[in-house]
Amino acid sequence: MRVSDRGETKMVEQQESSTAHENSMLTSATRRWYSVYSKPQKERFAQIQLQSKGVEVFLPQLVMPQSAVASRRIMPLFPSYLFVRIDILSGESAYVVWSPGVKYLVSFNGVPASIDDDVIEFLKVRADPSGQIQASSNLRRGQRVCVTGGPFEGLEALIERPPDGKGRVKLLMTLLNRQVQAEIPVRFVESNWVM
Repeated sequence: MRVSDRGETKMVEQQESSTAHENSMLTSATRRWYSVYSKPQKERFAQIQLQSKGVEVFLPQLVMPQSAVASRRIMPLFPSYLFVRIDILSGESAYVVWSPGVKYLVSFNGVPASIDDDVIEFLKVRADPSGQIQASSNLRRGQRVCVTGGPFEGLEALIERPPDGKGRVKLLMTLLNRQVQAEIPVRFVESNWVM
């Protein structure tokens, strides 16, 4: 091999490297977040399948207090939905649509609907690295609530102590013209959950 051949080979390698770098920069710049609709209760399965194909996936999940939900403590924040970050023009959408557990890419009039990066970032900031967000009750001392289950179902009460670490709330209610205190599981108290 002559010296000039080595020089030309080196120049070609540099150009190919530069082109590959520009393509990866272009691809990362054109990646957007999209919503994926999964088969019922297959969000986690779809997430694993997509990640195995190298697709960036975000599945926000809500971690409920231990006593708030009897059967499922961790549940999707948006049931049957997860988010993928792909370059729709590169054909990556085929990886998504044909993945086990995925029903379809959310579209309007046949056009996949992208989600603003700020929306996903808002959720990611509140989540841990695995996508789990701790839920907390919005119950406050002195708040009037309705008991939705248990022996006091249907009664109105005042919150005397918000939920504790065991998931129990202390209520003050009127029974037989007397003020009575009761401690019940928070799942029996009408409440909204907040992030």
